[in-house]
This record gives sequence, structure tokens and C-alpha cells, in this order.
Amino acid sequence: MDKNVLDKAGLDKNVPIPLYFQLKEIILKGIKEGDYEVGSVIPTELELSEHFEISRTTVRQAITELVQEGWLYRVKSKGTFVSRPKINQNFVQAIGSFNEQMIQVGRNPSTEVLNFEVVEPSDDVADALQLSKDDKAIYIYRRRFADGMPIVMVKTYLSYNKCAFVLNHDLEKESLYSALSKSNQTNVGKVHRQIEARMPNEEDIKYLDLTKNHAIQQFITVGYNVFDEPIEYSTARYRGDQNTFEITISTGKESS
Repeated sequence: MDKNVLDKAGLDKNVPIPLYFQLKEIILKGIKEGDYEVGSVIPTELELSEHFEISRTTVRQAITELVQEGWLYRVKSKGTFVSRPKINQNFVQAIGSFNEQMIQVGRNPSTEVLNFEVVEPSDDVADALQLSKDDKAIYIYRRRFADGMPIVMVKTYLSYNKCAFVLNHDLEKESLYSALSKSNQTNVGKVHRQIEARMPNEEDIKYLDLTKNHAIQQFITVGYNVFDEPIEYSTARYRGDQNTFEITISTGKESS
């Protein structure tokens, strides 16, 4: 972080705006305007404290909030660095593949398939896919990356009777939705998504390079074909520090 950038900024101690918040906004403005490059180190708490003539506690509060919001990240014994901006995901309100979404936001997507097999479905999976007692399911466990950074773990189940052909596809090179689109019976034309915040489990920590204090955004998706039959049941667990989700809501009424 260029000290000249800080020299152009100042805190106003005569206004009823907390000093930590003013400092936070100064650093955030520099990040958004490109004054601080991704991966660059910011001044230490002591340097910021001395430069702005404020307490280290005040500095720490500003930095901590920027870390929690994903703008900065700490490396033990090395300092605090500027993070890559969060990925703005709008798939919440649209149907599309992970690859398409990443390309739209200028990121390079890739996928690692950790498991891909035919299984006996659990009761939850069988209910979601409306499977009969003896029906099998295809299980796909994937880790997905943006620019080489793991950002989401996805567990997907498909009806084996309808989707057995998917087993012949390389899902590290082809998107699942692209494979399913080959037939009206399996093309996903409607989805229902349930969203909730969760704490990371051991798999999240291992595969997404997280700590137990990171947040996870979990999406449970059921995808339907044109005949309103369930085709896909997925649980996706996104890194909260690398993703933000966008939803547009309309009243459905024309403005007068």
C-alpha cells in the first residue's frame, strides 16, 4: 500500500463519525479505486496508528471489519493483505452453469471431480427426486474454482433411470447442465433454491482452505424438467468471504 495514498487522506475528529469507520472508508476507497493492488500488504496497525494519530484499538477495529467483509485477509507473522474482490453471483435468480457465471464476471472456472458413482439414495434424496424404493441415484461430488481458488463444494444427485448417460461425460471439462440439456426429459428448466448461512464443516475447511471461523453460504437446489419432474438435487456450499449473491425483486407493477 503506497504511503502517498494515505498522505492524501485524513480523519476528521470534529464530526460525530467514529474514527475507525472513517479509517475503514479511506482504506476501502483506495481498494475500490485500484490504488491498492490485490495481494499487496497494507501498513501495520502501528504505522496506521502513528500516521493518523489514533489508537491501535481504533485501527484494529477498522481492519477487522474489512477482513470480515472480505476486503482484506491476514497472514500470520506476515501482515494484512488486499483480497481479490468477491464474486458477484446472480445465479440465485437465473438458471445457468457455474462455468457460465464465472466467465460472465471475468473469472477462469475449473472443476475437480472428487466422486462420481451410482449410489443408494438417502431418504432425503429419494424424496426430493421422487424415486421409488429400489431406484438408484448418481452421486457427483465436485470442488469448483475461480482463477485457481476453491470457492464452492457441490454434492449433486440425479435420477439414475433418467440420467444414466451422464456417467459417460467428463464433468471436469463439461458442465453438468450442458450434459443434461441434451434431452427435454433431463434439461433443467426450473429450479427451487433454499438459502441459509452455515458454519463450515470439516470438508469445507479441508477443501475450501477455510478456518472454523469462516462463514458458509449453503444452497439446496432442486432442478425440474419441462414436465415438472425433479431431475437434480444439489447442495452447494460457498465460501462466504469470496462470494456475494445478487437478487433483483420486482413488484410486477408498472410505474406511473
